[in-house]
Amino acid sequence: MENILITGVSSGLGEALAKEYLENGDNVYAIGKTIPTKLDRYPHFFFFPYDLSETFMIQSTLKEFLAHRSFDIVILNAGVLGEIQTLSKTDLMDAKAVMEVNVWANKELIDTLHAHAQVKQIVGISSGAAINGSKGWGAYSLSKSGLNMLLSVYAKELPEIHFTALAPGVIHTPMVQHIIDEVNDEVYPSAKQLKEGNIRTPEEVAKHLIETFPKLLAYESGSFLDVRTM
Repeated sequence: MENILITGVSSGLGEALAKEYLENGDNVYAIGKTIPTKLDRYPHFFFFPYDLSETFMIQSTLKEFLAHRSFDIVILNAGVLGEIQTLSKTDLMDAKAVMEVNVWANKELIDTLHAHAQVKQIVGISSGAAINGSKGWGAYSLSKSGLNMLLSVYAKELPEIHFTALAPGVIHTPMVQHIIDEVNDEVYPSAKQLKEGNIRTPEEVAKHLIETFPKLLAYESGSFLDVRTM
């Protein structure tokens, strides 16, 4: 039985990961805006409701929930997309809101964990957008490249923890459904490429990732990896 910490479990990949670990008999500690009703029946599911965009309160609020625990793996899954539009039309406050959740919330969580808990492995859920630089994905791409570098720097500063930024491929989540339904793929060609590509269910990806996480330890700490090219 392992102890797992996952952020962003209210839906999508985070919920699927939590369910898979719970079905395996592991203890899952979770942080999210709302408790997923599919998971609250499991006796080894421990949930803390918190909006990670409130970064200024993360350390003081989550300290007690995380303190004196030992985690085999921490999965920094929570993230927001922001609006798909050109950077020149992206309001700076909107871009900052994406960075707040996708980068700075993770910094605060890592700092809290380092100060008050024991952690063997941290995986940040990244994206191919971190390196693709596609039109319309500016705020999201900047935030995911920032996440990659955040984990790369921490790998040097906290060598006792193994860090990986991992792109999981395209998953049928509310975020992707929004792109399919709302984003003009003639204006933003990357959206068309996404729609026509291989979109897997959260459950499929969760099973694959859980098998993949131990293999990440063979790579240099701080690496950015994509499951589609590993």
